[in-house]
Amino acid sequence: MNLLEVAGGKPIKLWTDGVPVDDAARQQLMNTARLPFIFKHLAVMPDVHVGKGSTIGSVIPTVGAIIPAAVGVDIGCGMIAARTSLHARDLPDNLHGLRSAIEKAVPHGKTHGRRDQGAWGDVPSQADQAWSALAGRFKAITDKYPQLEKTNNRQHLGTLGGGNHFVEVCLDEADRVWFMLHSGSRGVGNAIGSLFIERAQADMRQHLANLPDRNLAYFEEGSRYFADYVEAVGWAQDFARHNRELMMRATVAATRSVLGRPFEASLEAINCHHNYVQREQHFGQEVLVTRKGAVSARQDELGIIPGSMGAKSFIVRGLGNAESFCSCSHGAGRVLSRTQAKQRFTVEDQRRATAHVECRKDAAVIDEIPMAYKDIDAVMNAQRELVEVLHTLRQVVCVKG
Repeated sequence: MNLLEVAGGKPIKLWTDGVPVDDAARQQLMNTARLPFIFKHLAVMPDVHVGKGSTIGSVIPTVGAIIPAAVGVDIGCGMIAARTSLHARDLPDNLHGLRSAIEKAVPHGKTHGRRDQGAWGDVPSQADQAWSALAGRFKAITDKYPQLEKTNNRQHLGTLGGGNHFVEVCLDEADRVWFMLHSGSRGVGNAIGSLFIERAQADMRQHLANLPDRNLAYFEEGSRYFADYVEAVGWAQDFARHNRELMMRATVAATRSVLGRPFEASLEAINCHHNYVQREQHFGQEVLVTRKGAVSARQDELGIIPGSMGAKSFIVRGLGNAESFCSCSHGAGRVLSRTQAKQRFTVEDQRRATAHVECRKDAAVIDEIPMAYKDIDAVMNAQRELVEVLHTLRQVVCVKG
């Protein structure tokens, strides 16, 4: 662990040995560390890279205030994984049919117009049952913020999205089959995040000049929007968890239809956020902990750290490191922006890098090429004080939007 002292702010503790941290990310971290309500120190994970306002791969503990842009707009984004009773030999030799079945079962991507391929046309009964558990609290939110009512909410429950969101079939070190997927709170979470980021900036308009970045605008506890934001962000995090569970069920059902045989699929199930905020106890005090691209890693708590498309991923057990606020990284972390990756690499590069994976290999996914990310082995080595590896997974099928 490295320590960075910040003039006029709290210190920054970085678990980044052997991985790059660019100057822009360092500056963002120092900007956040100078906010008056930071508790003790910032904790920085090895996948750290520049984000909107606050750095992705950072753990931000606060007392009496919350920063909506630090939580971000994909509220509750995270991972779910389940080990199955299947073995590699149970999978078909050609995996294209399995990928196609998952793509058909899980809406993904986005098209414009009346029929968005990334949303449900007719919402299936399982998604409606999950929505019924969320609908009452959503109405309480939309009664206060009616503009959120006409967002993509019920129609996005059980859908993947695009970008770095994915569904994967993986094999572990014993060639056992796992399903793993990455997604969040979709359109409604984005709308909630965007609304409250704007409200925070509007509320602080006279103070924005004193902030190092307008995206560090915050709500103080007891202020006009604080409780409403906590309520809405908690709801969006629950939406995200239900969303992942529904997609996992759809992936299992699609695989059963392809294989034509039953199997178990919850032998080791983990569902964890990595973009979220919640109240926790640390160093004897209740604090608000924002994990912006970080996973809770309390003692013996299971978590998921995915590598990039075509790289390894890890099922981990937390070591409960108090100095990290019991956290670990949420993935490998980008070293190239999406634009830079598309400028630097070709479709042929993408094909070579993912030759061992049944997945899309076209120009639209070049921004997710493995070379746009940090070396996942170096990232895991840098956080050996935070987690221990239980399983190492390698992708054989990857579905992206």
